[in-house]
Amino acid sequence: MAATKALEFVLPTGFFIQPSLNRRGGVRLSVVKCSISSVTSTGTASGFLEKPWSSYNARLVLEDGSVWSAKSFGASGTRVAELIGNTGVNPDDEESRQCFLAGLVIRSLSISTSNWRCTKTFGDYLAERNIMGIYDLDTRAITRRLRESGSLNGVLSTDGSKTDEELLHMSRSWDIVGLDLISDVSWNPTELLHMISASYGCEITVVPSTWPAAEALKMKPDGILFSNGPGDPSAVPYAVETVKELLGKVPVYGICMGHQLLGQALGGKTFKMKFGHHGGNHPVRNNRTGHVEISAQWTQLLFPPAWK
Repeated sequence: MAATKALEFVLPTGFFIQPSLNRRGGVRLSVVKCSISSVTSTGTASGFLEKPWSSYNARLVLEDGSVWSAKSFGASGTRVAELIGNTGVNPDDEESRQCFLAGLVIRSLSISTSNWRCTKTFGDYLAERNIMGIYDLDTRAITRRLRESGSLNGVLSTDGSKTDEELLHMSRSWDIVGLDLISDVSWNPTELLHMISASYGCEITVVPSTWPAAEALKMKPDGILFSNGPGDPSAVPYAVETVKELLGKVPVYGICMGHQLLGQALGGKTFKMKFGHHGGNHPVRNNRTGHVEISAQWTQLLFPPAWK
């Protein structure tokens, strides 16, 4: 029987192949092992390819007490936020001036950067925006936990000096309810932004969230739309007061946060859902037509069903 030797090839997908070769170089047997290639302390992958990022130990600690070990990429540090779901990203598709997420959790991070629109590694993309990312953990198990417990606050950390108990305390001390996030994303222009909706013959003027009601009425608008946005409407009483001043003076509309501001201005009170709506594939039925359309939703607050 011819002698054989084992060679290992690391593929961009994270799989590796171990073919068994004879002395003549002919392939006798190839075994594909579907597992992540090992990583050294400097972030180097075993085999011929190297990961284009530095890798460090990291943890995800959820408020229910569960601790998930992982590897990090992107920015380092400790961040507290709510674990909500999953999504994709591409720089060409960005619609905001910056990326607003606090952190990213990935099961398997690809070594290659092969998309035709790619300009940099994903780790560089996150590091430039000071966003933490972790990978190499069981995201399906985390998803099952969220299905049972609802949305959970969590802490991402690469800080080895912090104990699990300290991180757990941080996750349980943070709450999105009562948190003003609008001020972080509100547009603060040096001059007003005007947009033309040619298909409907409308001119739209965009103003900041702190724009006074009196100034809005001076524009003599045909209607005012309160846009969507992050956070809790209870944490922005100034916006609720603005809505109150506009009610009855001009037609008003609201989407998501805007709808919640309208509700609070009319005396309603929001509460946090156990399972928030996060993603781009939520079906919504139009009760007038019976048609069902797919919508993008990012909300976790609503009014009691009996409230009108």
